[in-house]
Amino acid sequence: MPRILLTTTSFQDTPGDHHKKLADTGWELVTARGPLSEADTLALVGEFDGYICGDDCITRAVLEKARPRLKVLSKYGIGVDKIDVKACTEFGIPLLFTPGVNHTTVAEHTFLLLLALEKNFLFHTDSTRSGGWKRQTGHELLDKTIGIVGMGRIGKEVAIRAKAFGMHPIGYDVYWDEAFAKEHGIPRATSIDDVFRQADYISLHTNLTPETRDLVRAETIAKMKPGVIILNCARGEIVNTADIAAALHSGRVRGYGTDVLDEEPPRADHPLTKLPNCVVTPHIGSRTHESVQRQALAAVTNLINAMRGEKPLAQVNPEVPITKVV
Repeated sequence: MPRILLTTTSFQDTPGDHHKKLADTGWELVTARGPLSEADTLALVGEFDGYICGDDCITRAVLEKARPRLKVLSKYGIGVDKIDVKACTEFGIPLLFTPGVNHTTVAEHTFLLLLALEKNFLFHTDSTRSGGWKRQTGHELLDKTIGIVGMGRIGKEVAIRAKAFGMHPIGYDVYWDEAFAKEHGIPRATSIDDVFRQADYISLHTNLTPETRDLVRAETIAKMKPGVIILNCARGEIVNTADIAAALHSGRVRGYGTDVLDEEPPRADHPLTKLPNCVVTPHIGSRTHESVQRQALAAVTNLINAMRGEKPLAQVNPEVPITKVV
């Protein structure tokens, strides 16, 4: 009987048809509570035919131990920066993922962070919960310029919502969808620096790559408008933690709203979790019932299709052939 390892917690904790679809295979299911470190992942793999992972650290060493039995790696979600894609391809392990399932939810979460900062939401709720009635004056979003770095599915949804708020979105992406930009009136920035210079708010929706790591750092913050607000629903490592903390302390950056950190979960003395002008949520931007069910069903469908030798919904390394396991 095939053995399947499942580590993503939102998949496990959210009811939906994905549980039945996986159970109906009759395959043996082993669960763990991710995201797992490299050491924890290494301790588990080796005796599984399929693996539905979240943000586990899947290194070359993990894949070395997982093969030759591991035949399918199905990512729950779209970010594969924690997975050694090159090693997956070298070892002939199809790496599947689920694009197009969480863009609405993450775009909504982006505006949750922005509104919380601009309306001093946490200050006001803390005041009333403690029996007080303290008030601070906030800011409108109307007529503000929001620079969107990364105009993929999520970035596009952010732009649409920005227009609904009466904002002026500008976008930057190497791959530009001219038809979408024309339909929604989104000007294309000539460079990332152009976004940094113009935007009142900067919203990050790009992949983590060697080029985007520490994209926001002291050097680039200096190019931004004084009092800029930065939003990050992408990856924590895109923003240099020490530099953004210093900019928040000085007021050079007025606020930072992030759903991701450079270490998750953060240590108790992490420099960003206690600052009054920093709103941190625990990587739950895509964690709604609707989005989880879409992602989970897609991840299960990918796994089952590949295990049966059929074409998955989406594959990161399509050059690796799909081989029937059951």
